[in-house]
Amino acid sequence: MPELPEIVALERFLVEHAVGAVVGRVDVAALSVLKTFDPPIAALSGRDVTGAGHWGKHLGLDCGGLWLITHLSRGGWLRWIDEPGQTPPKPGKGPLALRVHLFTPEGATPAFDLTEAGTKKRLAVWIVEDPRSVPGIARLGPDALEVTGEEFAALLHGTAQRLKTVLADQVVIAGIGNAYSDEILHAAKLSPFATANRLTPEEVERLYAAMREILTDAIDRSVGQEAAKLKGEKRSGLRVHARTGLPCPVCGDTVREVAYADKSFQYCPTCQTGGKILADRRMSRLLK
Repeated sequence: MPELPEIVALERFLVEHAVGAVVGRVDVAALSVLKTFDPPIAALSGRDVTGAGHWGKHLGLDCGGLWLITHLSRGGWLRWIDEPGQTPPKPGKGPLALRVHLFTPEGATPAFDLTEAGTKKRLAVWIVEDPRSVPGIARLGPDALEVTGEEFAALLHGTAQRLKTVLADQVVIAGIGNAYSDEILHAAKLSPFATANRLTPEEVERLYAAMREILTDAIDRSVGQEAAKLKGEKRSGLRVHARTGLPCPVCGDTVREVAYADKSFQYCPTCQTGGKILADRRMSRLLK
């Protein structure tokens, strides 16, 4: 799932490549992607692209005061096409959900696709005058890179949830998902199962510093990359997430995994839990 660093990079990519263009035809390949119907998506055609923005994991394109907002969900992505075909895509065929054609001042006619891999189609698009009217944006907590240390400490103090849950809860703090929460906790040397409101002041400070360091570093590595390369850039910077069974790059211990529902997270026992192996709920169910 794209998280804050990738969304910021895509936002800046759109600023560089799409701002100044005029929206042409908009092709909808999956009707389920549209979550609003007034204004209609056809209202984007003919409008100047004047900016881009992000709200947590939501990405937005400002088309002269009318916003195209998308949440790419778990399997979604944005793909830029310099020379798209002019034949409208067939609905329901392949991963394409939406295609936006553009006309640039230089006379080029690029487009960008919103695509979604897999069978669970959760990618969503809204056409709104005010991004805050999108329900998911209205519920967001403070941006992970804009929250102050004092505000962050107050957020943790106000909840008895586990740190892994808190960091990935968009209502508490916006922009962090499964991958970067693993990386932040590893950098902070804290257990995913630690209780938020039981952290010491030193641990809170360490977690805040790790959050800023991990996200800022990921943004620095991602901004300027072509949209197609961002997924690979994200994977290349991960130390524990999706590295089950591999050695921790810090201490050499084996990276472990805890699985639950349809998700999983990774951690290093030596760095984060004092050597304790956390119970894998998936294995616990199998052994019953």
